[in-house]
This record gives sequence, structure tokens and C-alpha cells, in this order.
Amino acid sequence: MTVSYVFYQGQILEESQVSISIRCKAFNYGLGCFEGIRAYWDEEKEQLYVFRLREHMERLMESCKAIYIKLPYTVDELCRYVVELLKKNSFRTTVYIRPVAYKGSDLLFPTLFDDDDRILMYCQPLGKLAGKEEFRVAVSSWQRLNDNMLPPRTKATAAYLNSALASLEALQNGYDEAILLTADGHVCEGPGENIFMLRKGKLVTPPASDNILEGITRDTVMVLAREELGLEVVERSIPRTELYAAEEVFFSGTGMEVVSVVEVDKRTIGSGKQGEVCKRLKGLFFDVAKARNPKYTHYCTPVYEK
Repeated sequence: MTVSYVFYQGQILEESQVSISIRCKAFNYGLGCFEGIRAYWDEEKEQLYVFRLREHMERLMESCKAIYIKLPYTVDELCRYVVELLKKNSFRTTVYIRPVAYKGSDLLFPTLFDDDDRILMYCQPLGKLAGKEEFRVAVSSWQRLNDNMLPPRTKATAAYLNSALASLEALQNGYDEAILLTADGHVCEGPGENIFMLRKGKLVTPPASDNILEGITRDTVMVLAREELGLEVVERSIPRTELYAAEEVFFSGTGMEVVSVVEVDKRTIGSGKQGEVCKRLKGLFFDVAKARNPKYTHYCTPVYEK
């Protein structure tokens, strides 16, 4: 049986050596935050590339700051630990990396004011999470969390109950995924994905002020749309019904990557097939993620020495 290695509190250990107490605050109250990172395997180069590793670790530290978790590591140190962990597991496939920072204290009550701050990281092979190229979605009856309730720009573990309820409702009603709205009725994002629409030749995505997670794949898509496709990219609020009039709609995210949405609330989007802009951006994204585009190699951290 293959041994799985994880990172825990400054050490790389066999996964069987690490456990969390049933009294832990992260388990009892959701007092933690996390990141989702991908490393892409390139068979031709026999190299594993971690995609935008530094940006993910910077966002993790921002999340920790917001919820009062103080980690004794720098961003550079965390990046090095990720590379070491991937090497130790000897992965030769595309991999998902999950760092989790949390309150490890087993004291009663959900206070963040204690010093038992911990971090762990594990990883596992992950191919196409979406499982299909075209999604049918519905606007959820569940509303997106507001920044003054539980800040969505932090990847707080507790916030994902909101996401899980929206996804459950969509799946039970025969859809592939949900879209969440803000309290003002603006389009926010999917349960674990940012959203884009092509409208009158412009690529439009909700702004940070509409309670989105400022996605790293989202940022990559915006850069590629501007620099490689010459599209105007606009960050503004999107009314729910404007999605119905869009030429294209698609999701982006670390797990989801880039996936077309061809139907919203039983309304066909565009031609009802994956749009040309989504298709081109998807191709550009995978070239960039595997360090095949020299212009963007700074996004990729190679794991194995050559």
C-alpha cells in the first residue's frame, strides 16, 4: 500500500501519524480557513508545476489575518513546504493541494481569542472535477453570505455550509450547479466558482464588493482575456436576468478550472453549446498552467529538479 505524506505543524509525516481531536474548535465550530491549489503534471517534460503557488499562500495568510489565526511561517516557507510535500509523495499526475489553518484548541465555546493556531496540508491526485464540458445551472434560493456576516473573501471553512446547501438544492433539482445571489439580488458566484458572462462583446464578472471570493483562476482568466484575446474585461454588478441575455456564461475556479454554462434557470445561453470565448480561454489556461506559454512561466513553480 502506498504511504501518503502530509504536512503538519512544521513537519512532513505519514498521514497515519496525524490526528485531530474530536474537541477541536475547527471541528466543533468551523474555526479555520483553507486554500485549494493545483499542480499540473506535464508528461512530455516529466515535470509537475504548482500553479500560482505564491498567490494562493498569500491569500491563505490574508484569510488567517481576518479570522485571527497567527501562523509562525512566512509565505516563502509555506511555498517551500508544498514543494517538499509533493516531492515526498512522488506525484506524477495532476494533484490538488489542500492547506488548512485552524484553531486546534479543545476549550469550550467558539472564541478565536486563543493561541492554539495550527496548519496542515495534504494532497491527492485530481483530474477533471467538473466531469463535463457544459453545465446546466439554476439560481439558488440560498443567499450568498455578506461580508459583515462571514467574509466571503476569506476561504473560511464555516462558510462552505452556505455553498454546500446551494449545491445540494441544485443537484436535487436536476441541475449541475448553483448560482448564488447577493442580498441586493446581484449575481455573486457559484458555490465554489467565480462566474463570467460575455455580453455585447465584453467579458463581465462581479466585483469584489458583491461578496465574491477573489479567485486566482478568475484573475488568470481576466489577464488572458485582456492580453491574449484583446477583450475588454469589466468588473460590475450583474442582475440575475442579465445572465439570460448573455452570449456566453462560464465558471472558473481551482477545482472547476474553466467550464461553460449553457443553461441558466432553464433558459438557453447563446447557442446552447460551449462558446468560442470560453473554449479559447480554456485552451490558453491549460497551456499557461503547464508552463507551455513563456509569457506566463512565472505563474508555475516546478517541483522536480532537472
